[in-house]
Amino acid sequence: MASYADRMSRFQGMIDGKADLIFFPMGTDLDYLTGIHRDIPNYGRNLHPGMWLEGMWLAPGRDPILTLPRMTAEFGAPGGTDGMDVRVLGDWDDPREMVSGILKDLGIGVGAVIAVSDDAEAESLIELQELVDGVRFASGTDLLRPLRVIKDDDEIAKMREAGEITEKAFAAVIAQMKVGMTELDVSAEVDYQMKKHGSLGPSFTTSLYNTSPHHPLEFGNKLASWPRVLTPPTSVLFDFGAVHDGMCYDFGRTVCIGAPSEEQVLVHKLIMDSQRAGIVALKAGEVTCEAVDKAARDVLVDAGYGAAFRHRLGHAIGWDVHEPPFLTKGDETLVQEGMIFTIEPSIFQDRKVSARVEDCIVARPGGGEALTSGFQDLIVIE
Repeated sequence: MASYADRMSRFQGMIDGKADLIFFPMGTDLDYLTGIHRDIPNYGRNLHPGMWLEGMWLAPGRDPILTLPRMTAEFGAPGGTDGMDVRVLGDWDDPREMVSGILKDLGIGVGAVIAVSDDAEAESLIELQELVDGVRFASGTDLLRPLRVIKDDDEIAKMREAGEITEKAFAAVIAQMKVGMTELDVSAEVDYQMKKHGSLGPSFTTSLYNTSPHHPLEFGNKLASWPRVLTPPTSVLFDFGAVHDGMCYDFGRTVCIGAPSEEQVLVHKLIMDSQRAGIVALKAGEVTCEAVDKAARDVLVDAGYGAAFRHRLGHAIGWDVHEPPFLTKGDETLVQEGMIFTIEPSIFQDRKVSARVEDCIVARPGGGEALTSGFQDLIVIE
């Protein structure tokens, strides 16, 4: 089981010769290395003076330095900073002066290679470009990826616990569901129940993909879809996940409003069969991501529903909701033990019955290990 200190030590041993300096802002990469958890994101930016320097500076062979604006240090209360070299920027202090001092202390000079997280703010790079002549930027996330892609036992245990929170929340939602609820009623209940059962919040925007003769399929237009009333016969397709100790879950099930038709029963059976085929195929050290996608997809193609499976089979997951590699045609990455993937086949049919399922699956030598496995049968609300 790797500790945060172990991860930091391994990473610092990997960067010599690849970057002169790493800057990881508050986010996934820093969370993975230190346990300094990022907060629930805001829709609009919520800035403090000097916020562009908020994060950690790492150089080969040197102790890391964490820089925080006063507002974050005083009111953000990031955990996991004990024993760190923490430097706080006052509201009226000059952030460039602080960073210039750090660059000098770390020996960062002309033409330095500075690697940053893929989700770093452009403002940070613009400021660094002014401070370091001839600077070259690289992806710090790519440097860290070899460590992040294989989950250790502790990470797998955390993901399993995130799955438990997710399933408990789903059970509570199903107990509340009834004919006549709106999509907003259901999605709001999902978010509430996740928080009630121990999640910081949704790991991504909770989504429902619903279809019926009177329910056209809506993607991305929530203000239009939320008021819609769920009446028979509607296929309600859930897509949501909890957050637990910095890690993200992703989960999906199908609910039928009203007695299911023969085709509703069939499409649900097919996506469950497809998922089982994908789980069986997830054999570490033996298959590529592309081959796993094909194994699951062939079930739906052979049944005549291939065109209705409109997306990849799944994606790696853990500290972010979507991580590489991807279970999709063209991804020839060899599946390795400890990788965690979603396996999420679906049948989307506009104004007809639809179905989806999704669980997080750990790649093992003999096939995948599902971290959630409840609610295997079609759920009917009448």
